[in-house]
Amino acid sequence: MSWNPELYHKFRSERFAPFEDLIGLIAVREGLSVIDLGCGTGELTSMLADRLPGSDVLGIDSSPEMLEHAKSKEKERLRFELRTIEDVSGEWDLVFSNAAIQWVEDHAMLIPSLFALVSPGGQIAVQLPSNHPHETQMLVPEVAKEPPFADALKGWSRKSPVLSINAYAELLFQAGGMNINVFEKVFPHVMRDTDAVTDWLSGTMLRPYFDRLPEELHGRFLDRYRERLREIYPSDPVFYPFRRIFFSAMKTNLHG
Repeated sequence: MSWNPELYHKFRSERFAPFEDLIGLIAVREGLSVIDLGCGTGELTSMLADRLPGSDVLGIDSSPEMLEHAKSKEKERLRFELRTIEDVSGEWDLVFSNAAIQWVEDHAMLIPSLFALVSPGGQIAVQLPSNHPHETQMLVPEVAKEPPFADALKGWSRKSPVLSINAYAELLFQAGGMNINVFEKVFPHVMRDTDAVTDWLSGTMLRPYFDRLPEELHGRFLDRYRERLREIYPSDPVFYPFRRIFFSAMKTNLHG
């Protein structure tokens, strides 16, 4: 899937707040081996490395465009690699992911496989958007069903793989997780207008649709989405509550 780093960074401050909450879940120790799944442009991965003294941090991402930005942030004990989340192997003291695993399918299989990467005594800490039931996002597949988009997409629309907080807690428990912490939080964003909401989604949720639509339909899709969105939000500004799920768990230290 293609990404636009500049568009993604347009809402940098709104994306920093959940990162700070996720950092707060980490049991900080010196000398950790850390992997950041879906590091994006590397800005937050660099901040993560700064918060974990003496730790070796690897950021991975499947987007060459994002990694091109991330590579400039490499330094001692911080590096970046082109790799998908599904292809990660090895053992890590901290498996960390901020707003990335929502792009990976089948979370019932994914969560145990990610927890299997955690070394004994280590931790997993993840944040992912759970705003898919919000009307701004439900509107996207509705527009995709309209002509001429439905024909170009051949009826395709993306279904979110995100589960309930109960399901994540259960999966972590079944995988052997200890000190399980799972919760959902609403981040109240006030957007300038519906164009700002459209810009937000253009940098995230709309990417897989643009990948499948011919380029000449991108603008028409956005225009139609804006039109439908203005029917829901006829006045400015737009209150845009954004839900996110956080979870963390420890793995038993086999050596006591």
